[in-house]
Amino acid sequence: MKPRILVTSLLLALGTASVFAQTTAASTVQRDVNQQTRIEQGLQSGSLNTREAGRLEKEESRIDQLQAKDLKDGKLTLRERTQLRRAQDHASQDIHAAKANDIRGNPQSASSQRMQADVRRDINQEKRIEQGVQSGALTHREAGRLEHGQARVDRREANAARDGHVGRYEQAAVRRGEQHQSREIFQQKHDAQHHRG
Repeated sequence: MKPRILVTSLLLALGTASVFAQTTAASTVQRDVNQQTRIEQGLQSGSLNTREAGRLEKEESRIDQLQAKDLKDGKLTLRERTQLRRAQDHASQDIHAAKANDIRGNPQSASSQRMQADVRRDINQEKRIEQGVQSGALTHREAGRLEHGQARVDRREANAARDGHVGRYEQAAVRRGEQHQSREIFQQKHDAQHHRG
């Protein structure tokens, strides 16, 4: 009787640890959604201009790259979670500072409208990744690869906005990257690999 209780307890503990790891990975991606939403809101209200949003996207790219590296082995250790949380906290403070300074943007300008559209697409992509991790349709490794793709998209956005103006051709290049990333998310979510909880 006692060995069965021990085995049951062990299986329950392993299942709980797996759910915790899955939830933790999803929560770091959810935080990406929140940060991107704040950037979009700043652009829409004019509290962020295009150049500021570009600098913030560069920081988001570094966070996505860190997530990609941390999830590469399929795990997220306590040390990695702490490092990610610290980076995301720093980005959150930078978003707040940029929105609260005296620099204003014109939300109606073509450049801001382009940047808003790109950031909105980031939000949707990150939500799709987060949902895939939550549902088990994405393994942690797959989520890591997708975050690597998000890092590339964010870098393209940062480069496009570096001079404070996102032109039509710059946005077209960003969109090509976003479309490629969208296809990758779809393929990874619908392949035979699933997170085993």
